[in-house]
Amino acid sequence: MDMDAFYASVEQRDRPELRGRPVIVGADPKGRGVVSAASYEARVFGVRSAMPIGKAARLCPDGVFLPVDMDKYAGASRQIMGILGDFSPLVEPVSVDEAFVDLTGTASLFGPAPEAVREIKRRIRAETGLTASAGLAANKFIAKVASDLKKPDGLVIVEAGREAEFLAPLPIERLWGVGKATAKDLAALGIATIGQLQRLSRATLVARLGDHGAGLHDLAFGRDDRPVEPWTPPKSMGAETTFERDTTDRARLDTTLRGQAERVARELRAERLAAARVTLKLRFADFRTLTRSHTSDPTQDGLELYRRVAILLARETLVQPVRLIGVSASALTAEQTGQLGLLGDDAVRRERLSRAVDRITDRFGLDAIRPAALVRRPPRD
Repeated sequence: MDMDAFYASVEQRDRPELRGRPVIVGADPKGRGVVSAASYEARVFGVRSAMPIGKAARLCPDGVFLPVDMDKYAGASRQIMGILGDFSPLVEPVSVDEAFVDLTGTASLFGPAPEAVREIKRRIRAETGLTASAGLAANKFIAKVASDLKKPDGLVIVEAGREAEFLAPLPIERLWGVGKATAKDLAALGIATIGQLQRLSRATLVARLGDHGAGLHDLAFGRDDRPVEPWTPPKSMGAETTFERDTTDRARLDTTLRGQAERVARELRAERLAAARVTLKLRFADFRTLTRSHTSDPTQDGLELYRRVAILLARETLVQPVRLIGVSASALTAEQTGQLGLLGDDAVRRERLSRAVDRITDRFGLDAIRPAALVRRPPRD
């Protein structure tokens, strides 16, 4: 199941005056961020997700530009995932607006799978006011490809045993793992469609692309044995900021990292996780991207994450202005609940403080309490 233009559709649902108009959700159109979602009316003008927001504004000057309201979208997502959970215990969220659902063994409750999918779509529309597109197939890869083919409000069913026939006319880019570089390699072999790829032997693909070629050969015939997994721990959590103007101001970079570290730490604590590795990401004015990482004891404390990533930043010579800065936490493990005594006294105090702050912000909002370094000071007279 894949929701249609999710963020933009939620905004159009909640603001009827926007229905039928091009709605673009993302950064300030006068800034330098990207498009998070575009309604189908905006897509007519060529606006797409992940497009620079300035380009979207040029393509669609009469569009309605709205900021991301993640709390609202998360609420709608929980409602949708709850509906999916009524039909199967095996629901694997891919993102806030997309999930795999295993309907194996549910026919006695909901009828044949096509009927169940139609009922899921009907309930989503009736209970949320939103439309979803669905792909029904014998495995995850085919179901995902099918869900994209008849948006919005589509349903594509691929019968078991007909996967290769279904894929054959589709462009090679529909295969997972085929980006610009791989597509160029395949084009050199005269391959533009999945059907053409099916006519190549596995050995030929492996010789050309290595192990990646073997995987593409399986996907070209619709082979995918991955199960639907209800929940898997995240591999990393991160935050990024694109500046309106490139900067070499280290104080501004440090302050930005401080806020990002706190945001990542909140997410870690919410998932009861701790991170051993912290990674700094810098993108410069020429779009060159640099990453630096450090691994130490697992932590979920924002100040500690900031200290580690700040050291990485201090080591870098900024030969160009910075366009984007980000911090991510990985090498995740379960938090050491109940074992704070193993930590130093200062770490214990910070852990307890962080949990107290979480309780305050959960009740009164994120601006209720925050580090002094993130408080904007009024200008002096």
